[in-house]
Amino acid sequence: QVQLVESGGGLVQAGGSLRLSCAASGRTFSSYAMGWFRQAPGKERELVAHINWSGGRTYYADPVKGRFTISRDNAKNTVYLQMNSLKPEDTAVYYCAVATIYTRSASSYDYWGQGTQVTVSS
Repeated sequence: QVQLVESGGGLVQAGGSLRLSCAASGRTFSSYAMGWFRQAPGKERELVAHINWSGGRTYYADPVKGRFTISRDNAKNTVYLQMNSLKPEDTAVYYCAVATIYTRSASSYDYWGQGTQVTVSS
């Protein structure tokens, strides 16, 4: 069992920045790939970025490429999502999730956090 707790969401003006954190407890954090997903009202959940167990491989969805950075600190059992140049269309609930493989597929993620709201005003 893995427990995930996201933090760092909030209200920010367009062009601003936020840093999301996801603290994990339970099984060995460093063995897992981690992903950040988001879901806006009326839309399906979508992958934002994901990172492999060591942090050596990352992937970004096209809408956030060049603006968001995913990273992890295995000593702190924490994965981060640095979000810069935020846009109103980034408004969503952001979730972190754990997978045993490096994958873009949401269905392959075994554990999910409760989500944190990010709201970007224009």
